[in-house]
Amino acid sequence: MEAYYDSDASLEVLRHQTLGIIGYGNQGRAQALNLRDSGLEVMIGGLRDETAGQAEKDGFAVRSVAEVAERADVLALLIPDEVQRQVYTDVLSARLRAGQTLDFAHGYNIRFGLIAPPPDVDVIMVAPRMIGTMVRESFVSGSGAPAFVAVAQDASGHALGTALAWARGIGATRAGVFKTTFAQETELDLFQEQALWPLLCLSMMMAYEFLAEHGFPPEMVALEMYGSEEAAEILREMARVGFFKQMRLHSQTSQYGTLSRASAVPFAKEMRAFMENALAVIRDGRFDAEWRSEQAAGYPVFKQLRAQADAHPLNQAEAEMRRLMRHPPE
Repeated sequence: MEAYYDSDASLEVLRHQTLGIIGYGNQGRAQALNLRDSGLEVMIGGLRDETAGQAEKDGFAVRSVAEVAERADVLALLIPDEVQRQVYTDVLSARLRAGQTLDFAHGYNIRFGLIAPPPDVDVIMVAPRMIGTMVRESFVSGSGAPAFVAVAQDASGHALGTALAWARGIGATRAGVFKTTFAQETELDLFQEQALWPLLCLSMMMAYEFLAEHGFPPEMVALEMYGSEEAAEILREMARVGFFKQMRLHSQTSQYGTLSRASAVPFAKEMRAFMENALAVIRDGRFDAEWRSEQAAGYPVFKQLRAQADAHPLNQAEAEMRRLMRHPPE
């Protein structure tokens, strides 16, 4: 896998270009601030909402999406995937011009053909592997958030250079930028969300319910599972020293218990089949069709799933856990 760092990217590529960011939410704010701190000029395009107010407080002039689309040389769509499609169709498609660069932070709409830019426009992706707040915090601390970069269209012949310059501007090349494709980034991201995290989520809920049924105080279970932040620290150490090497930071009893029982889990074949199906549904477009149908219907299933999650007794357990720790829920 090709990797790029500060020495592989030049901010001069963007120095005399007009940079436009559509959206000032999680990623939009972080990337705009980082680019400005890197000495680049950034325009913000958005609706007159609370994010626009935040952008103005941060010293940016907020213009209409249409104006930014017409003026920007490099235009980043940092708004939710489903909103991107509507904004592109309603505003951007009629305003893009030859020689512009369209930048994405996630490959979904390009991967599934929901946005089809004209052939004379460069289409790139700079996708940080952290949420926006961490993209900003890591930049300010002098480190950086790693990112994936990809080129879907290279009309100018310099699309990769533009992507790397943008990645350097937001601090990603400090940590490392890895070249991929829109398809790979999208499929991997969706697989994490639809295969790995569901298994983890179900395991946590089942463990909570099981232990509560067997007489353990609910708030004690929540604290032990994740509330103490030990689980978060384990994940951080996995990233820092290695998946298995972080185990050496725990007792030998802990290591033996985890390793011996992991190999004895009885439903490993079923988990593999679940993962195979999840990836197939992503790749052949069934999930995209399902998700677009859900959006068109007004999110009935999504709302029901959220309501079920909000009603789970784990919410009350963690509220009591925080009260006992003198850390009230936000």
